[in-house]
Amino acid sequence: MQGDSQQMGAIIAAVIGVYAVIYLFQAIAFIVPTWFISKKAGFSPWLSLLCLFPLTGLILLYVLAFAEWKVVPVPPPAWQQPPQPPYPPQPPYPPQA
Repeated sequence: MQGDSQQMGAIIAAVIGVYAVIYLFQAIAFIVPTWFISKKAGFSPWLSLLCLFPLTGLILLYVLAFAEWKVVPVPPPAWQQPPQPPYPPQPPYPPQA
């Protein structure tokens, strides 16, 4: 009887340890992307730690999805500048008198 309870205690401890490791990987898998999304949206990246708790992580995703993002538009790259007028400038057509 004593050996069975010790063995059962060891099994329970192993299951709790495995669950803790799985939860840690799952938390990291959610925290890292929400960290970058929060930073790009103009919010504090520390809000991503709310993903450690199930309901608050879901609320954070809804806040990020429907909030107004404070993002400045990116200027176009140098190779995509608007076309320059032809050189030399063309005279008006038909010629004005």
